[in-house]
Amino acid sequence: MNFYKESLRIGGERIESDRIIEVVNPYTGACIGSVPKATVDDVRRAFEFALAYRPRLSRYERHRILLKAADLVVARAEEISDLITAESGLCKKDSRYEAGRVRDVLVFGANAALNDDGQIFSCDITPHGRERRVYTQRDPLLGIISAITPFNHPMNQVAHKIVPAIATNNRMVLKPSEKVPLSALLLTDILYEAGLPPAMLQVVTGDPTEIADELLTNPAVDLVTFTGGVPIGKHIASKVGYRRTVLELGGNDPLIVMDDADLNKAADLAVAGSYKNSGQRCTAVKRILVHSAVADPFVELLVEKSRRWRYGDPANPGLDMGTVIDEAAAMLFESRVTESVAQGARLMLGNERQGALYSPTVLDHVRPEMVVVREETFGPVSPVIRFGSVDEAIAIVNGTAFGLSSGLCTNRLDIITRFVDALHVGSLNVWEVPGYRLELTPFGGIKDSGLGYKEGVLEAMKSFTNLKTYSLPWPQQD
Repeated sequence: MNFYKESLRIGGERIESDRIIEVVNPYTGACIGSVPKATVDDVRRAFEFALAYRPRLSRYERHRILLKAADLVVARAEEISDLITAESGLCKKDSRYEAGRVRDVLVFGANAALNDDGQIFSCDITPHGRERRVYTQRDPLLGIISAITPFNHPMNQVAHKIVPAIATNNRMVLKPSEKVPLSALLLTDILYEAGLPPAMLQVVTGDPTEIADELLTNPAVDLVTFTGGVPIGKHIASKVGYRRTVLELGGNDPLIVMDDADLNKAADLAVAGSYKNSGQRCTAVKRILVHSAVADPFVELLVEKSRRWRYGDPANPGLDMGTVIDEAAAMLFESRVTESVAQGARLMLGNERQGALYSPTVLDHVRPEMVVVREETFGPVSPVIRFGSVDEAIAIVNGTAFGLSSGLCTNRLDIITRFVDALHVGSLNVWEVPGYRLELTPFGGIKDSGLGYKEGVLEAMKSFTNLKTYSLPWPQQD
């Protein structure tokens, strides 16, 4: 892996800085690059530069920039994959998949930029109506979008902030996670190469304890969009004041396996949902609720399939899983699993750790009050909770502070509709993992998982605009 030494990018110019943050490969511990450690003044200059520029790109120009960027992502997919793997520890299968998802976000955004987002209302539809028509249009924000992204999905999380902003002719200042900033900078370079004016997207890298408040309270900021943990999300909500916020926070997503389920298929979903991306997804399977009538054979299948999940050096293209983001995260998972075993859960497989490498882990007879399932365990752990009735399963699912997504394995329509109506979540996928979605479709949660606003390309574009209405006389034809 080449050594990446990045400089500050303010106003489209690269500015060298003596203050740096080293980016470390979680598997080898080697420094793979460095990024600038921006100051508060650096962040202020980025906002000033963005505010002085007024985007005038036509829909077609936005469309072409995003499509060209998508083509560049496809052409450089292996380079992107290598970089994601090096800085995040995700295995090559996962990082290649992520590069494909980034391409999808760009294409969906390009196509959405062409759509006329206005509506027309005739006003002569009531006894008190007039001969007029009301029109709507969506305008870019007057100020700047401030975006903060997490370490998981180092480029795709960034794409979900940037692409809707470009598609709606907005300006953005982005701070990626200091653990995985290089992927964000590479995507930014690709967009610049595709023709994006630098003032529409600037990236500031740095220590969040030093610069985060400026990203939240700078007078130029109209909207803050954040993906990450609940405590930080709630801090942002308390800090931003009279500004719009879009918060996509944590999850504690269940996969529910009913007694009529195809257990082999359900176990495949449980394994993929628990271990893809090293379990580091807000929509990963964090709890597996299994009907007690089929729990024993299901757990046998789950252990068997988990044992086949190959993990190790993330750069090995033959493996299914790499590391988690760092050793501290792996140690947290290890301690939570150990605690749950001490409280009566049964360790069926795993709980082995070597640095940031943590094995696929299966727990059985987990109780809902155990921390491993009450809190978000953001790693490759498969905790099985047994239940006896639909009512009990609903109570368990709704019994945490989170409400993001869920998966359900059953063929009975009456049970499906019951869960759809009763679960306090943002989405439910039948015979799929909780995380299933297109980059286009609405995505988001309630309770501690978010404020009910949705992301996904189309919903983010709505959030990033001001809706304006205007009316005109419209006389009836003689």
